[in-house]
Amino acid sequence: MSQSNDTIYALSSGSLPAGVAVLRLSGTKALEALSLVIAGDLPQPRRAALKTIRNRNKEELDQALVLQFPAPHSFTGEDCVEIHIHGSRAVAEAVFAELDSISGMRPAEAGEFSKRAYDNGKMDLLEIEGLADLLKAETEMQRRLAVEQTSGRLSELYDGWAKRLTRSRALIEAELDFSDEEDVPDSVAEQVWHDVSVLHEELTAHLRARSSSEIVRDGFKVALVGAPNVGKSSLLNALSGRDVAIVTDIAGTTRDVLSVDLNINGYLVTVFDTAGLRETTDVVELEGVRRTKQTAGRADLVLLLSDIDSDPQQLRELDELPFTGVRTKADLAHFAGDSEDALSISVKTGFGLDRLRQHIASELERLVGSSLTLVPGRARHKKRLEETLNYVRDALKSEGMDLAIRSEYLRLAATSLGRITGRVDVEELLGVIFSEFCIGK
Repeated sequence: MSQSNDTIYALSSGSLPAGVAVLRLSGTKALEALSLVIAGDLPQPRRAALKTIRNRNKEELDQALVLQFPAPHSFTGEDCVEIHIHGSRAVAEAVFAELDSISGMRPAEAGEFSKRAYDNGKMDLLEIEGLADLLKAETEMQRRLAVEQTSGRLSELYDGWAKRLTRSRALIEAELDFSDEEDVPDSVAEQVWHDVSVLHEELTAHLRARSSSEIVRDGFKVALVGAPNVGKSSLLNALSGRDVAIVTDIAGTTRDVLSVDLNINGYLVTVFDTAGLRETTDVVELEGVRRTKQTAGRADLVLLLSDIDSDPQQLRELDELPFTGVRTKADLAHFAGDSEDALSISVKTGFGLDRLRQHIASELERLVGSSLTLVPGRARHKKRLEETLNYVRDALKSEGMDLAIRSEYLRLAATSLGRITGRVDVEELLGVIFSEFCIGK
């Protein structure tokens, strides 16, 4: 996405038709464009006013609420305008046509408003990514994680670490340049490396929390695994409340991996229905079995299903995985209580389903922990934080080496932190990040 002096416009609200549609403008001609379409005085900054929108022939297009946000006190840091019109396609297209006729104006690209906010120093890269996650949030915990990132507190944490690294480098430089001077005490080196060691511990603890945010953002993955006809597809349908999977008495009906997203206690939970595990020579079924094992290996929790009146299946592949035994078809048994190693359920009567949901929730919360405060949200953040930690570790381990080399390790660590927030050298990332946004944001 290249730099542009054009004034941009776009629909910033939901798809049409709607009760109200919000059009957003940003750029040097935004206020001029508003003046032209309302054919009158502009409202006071950040004060809504009811105005008649007209075309160049003075014909009325709509009655609208309009607001102006003069630079630099706006989302993008440029002059911005919002026009709230009735949300029909005809009205929106008529207003767009009028804006299109104004020289220097054009439709916005995806994410261009946010890109301009970044370019003008209104938001850093972490806050921009948090905004993208907030727009996509489907559960309460995803919303909380995104709001935490857009608040700027995570950026402050990383900037604070970078400043501590810079200060440590400055003290090292002082020791190198003024080692013969009396005002550079001998304890400087000891103080520097103590501070760097503390920072190493903080980075290590921060990275451990990465798995929590990953589960919240991408979902807690639950795999339903077991022999054919033990009720995996029926359980998937029961948990989702709709017929997602085909259920028959024929073994091998499910040959691919199906999934459904659930909202459990505000968390996104993705449940996978897999092909039945058994010895087979059918080529298609063999591929289904392979995919089942692959899905189980990537899951956060495996539910190993078996009939209430049969012995639980022993799967060597699950020995190292976090699995819970589930005995299905409990309505067919004389006693349908839970055992020490398995939960009992009946999809037909609903028996045990609430306990199963509670078990999934408890396993999820055990992994996530009680707090999502200040955790790295994306794989990009994790990669840069690991780089930072490695450089800090190298600086600490290189005791006895030239101080200039140890100082260089600290410089590289600070640079890696700067790449998370976008302070340094991130141009190649910008197109990828802003492409996640919809038009108008």
